[in-house]
Amino acid sequence: MSLLDTILNPDLLRQVNPELLPQLCDEVRAKVLQVVSEKGGHLASNLGTVELAVALHFVFDTPRDRLVWDVGHQSYPHKLLTGRQEEFPSIRQQGGLSGFTCRAESPFDHFGAGHASTSISAALGIAEGLRHSCSDHMAIAIIGDGALTGGLAFEALNNAGHIPARNLVVVFNDNDMSIDPNVGALANFVNQTVTHPSYNRFRKELRSFVELLTAKGVPMTGIASKLRQSIKNFFTPGMLFECFGFRYFGPVNGHDIQALRETFSFIKNEGGQGGPYLVHALTTKGKGYPLAEQLPIPYHGVSPFKIETGLTASPKKKLNYQDVFADSLIQMAATDPRIVAITAAMPSGTGLNKFQKEFPSRCYDVGIAEGHAVLFAAGLATEGYRPVAGIYSTFLQRAFDQIIHDVALQKLPVTFALDRAGLVGADGATHQGAFDLSYLRCVPDLVVMAPKDENELRNMLYTGVSYGLGPVAIRYPRGEVVGVEISDKPELLEIGKAELVSADNDRPQVVIAAIGYAVQSSLAAQKALSAAGITSALINARFVKPLDEAFIFQWASKCDLLVTVEENARMGGFGSAVLESLHADGRSVDVLTLGLPDRFIDHGTQQEQRHLVGLDGPGIAAQIVARLARQSLTTEVSSGVPTANPTPHFPDFVTLQ
Repeated sequence: MSLLDTILNPDLLRQVNPELLPQLCDEVRAKVLQVVSEKGGHLASNLGTVELAVALHFVFDTPRDRLVWDVGHQSYPHKLLTGRQEEFPSIRQQGGLSGFTCRAESPFDHFGAGHASTSISAALGIAEGLRHSCSDHMAIAIIGDGALTGGLAFEALNNAGHIPARNLVVVFNDNDMSIDPNVGALANFVNQTVTHPSYNRFRKELRSFVELLTAKGVPMTGIASKLRQSIKNFFTPGMLFECFGFRYFGPVNGHDIQALRETFSFIKNEGGQGGPYLVHALTTKGKGYPLAEQLPIPYHGVSPFKIETGLTASPKKKLNYQDVFADSLIQMAATDPRIVAITAAMPSGTGLNKFQKEFPSRCYDVGIAEGHAVLFAAGLATEGYRPVAGIYSTFLQRAFDQIIHDVALQKLPVTFALDRAGLVGADGATHQGAFDLSYLRCVPDLVVMAPKDENELRNMLYTGVSYGLGPVAIRYPRGEVVGVEISDKPELLEIGKAELVSADNDRPQVVIAAIGYAVQSSLAAQKALSAAGITSALINARFVKPLDEAFIFQWASKCDLLVTVEENARMGGFGSAVLESLHADGRSVDVLTLGLPDRFIDHGTQQEQRHLVGLDGPGIAAQIVARLARQSLTTEVSSGVPTANPTPHFPDFVTLQ
């Protein structure tokens, strides 16, 4: 039995001989590597936090002392040490462990975290809650993987020093990376001062000087300690953090378990009376797996792969939507010097790393700072440029105020490219792009559209950049493209114009109006309906705002049932827009709105999630058949006469509960 197998909870960890902790770290790292290589997930960031997790749980009285991990994707070692070893192979699988910290999953996950830069604010609130409850326990925020580039973290640092929060510890996991290399003045300052040859040479010379004076009988013990600390604070980020009111410890080798244990023990022994504290730990992203150390960007989040070679089990066969987005933007930028690209710490995730290579001076990575990204784009737009902000749907939520007041209100031509819209798979509830159609369509003067396939994405991007009368948002899904042919040159789309994809006849029983990826799912549903003898037509709405009311009204007047389909929250989304338009025009139409239910959707594959919520082909068809059956029954009851042509039996699908 391995040492890790005996650690069923942190209480048992705290009973381990400190000399065995390096062995435990090796076993934790090996377990993370083994499971992630088999299941996929976040790898490099977790390999870098092994010693931190072990040292924190060894020294602090968790869960009575509260740990808040930021970003939550670096918490795998923490999960292994807190009673979740048996379940660990289920991580990011449907019904299994979350890939982030999750309050519902464990009392050791004191705060859920999927978005970055939130830990210090949350831990500060926890620390004050403990203080008000007269508790002598502490709140510890572990922030890293680029999260300290977010403005929210600095707001919290400023407030923590002002309170001051004596029982707050901030552990700065400094690996010089987020998903891509950290950017910004702070990242440069931290990296350059800690690693600069002059600083390290000065430290050695100071040590030699102190040793020389000590040898000559000069009492230097206390003086030397204060001198070292003063010099360190002057040359390192300690000076910056001390200005915020924090006591600075470091830089500490984040892979030296003894050094970490001594630092945390000193803070713990003060009983939370001398803070707030900041521990600056230098770590290596991908530590212990040479390929991840050398290539931390591709090994940040991985599909299953072979440890020996690093090769994935199934090579990618198709382009992804972000590839089409980036390639199309590059082609447009080659002939339009007004185009600039902006990303919030996700150049590789959005595909804009390609654009960055082609146009380095026209691509901006602003760090994990979505609000700033949108405002920055607004400023560029006032000077005649056409900024394209590539941001995940879930992260653009963090910039909602800037979208309204700083872009739309001024009718600035900013194009928002919303990657990962709809269901995203294993990242789960914190990352689902479930709300963008709802939160964007209520903003005046904002055009909102979604493509049915990769060629339409290309055309929509060209249309959005060319529009010029105000902001445009284009949302597209995660993952592989449909596989249609991409035209050599993009085409301008008529703003607010839908298209008919297919129709069995001029007066079908069912008209499906779908938006974005839901068009593909609706095509599958159409085939099932046709096999059951139900005629249908399919509209690709293209635009949620402005909505092609005339076209939808035209087809709605011909059918027994109008169905709207979207991978977005049903509340306030595309279906709501159709219902509002029908009501405003005084039309009486039977409408079935299909979309994401009023709950958060947990992790699983995209296919599993679509099946779960009834948004795959069978699920859509089953719900349509169920509604038609109710229509038939209602007609029979109201007339007292059995219908001559009842809805056909549809045995292949089960009506969703």
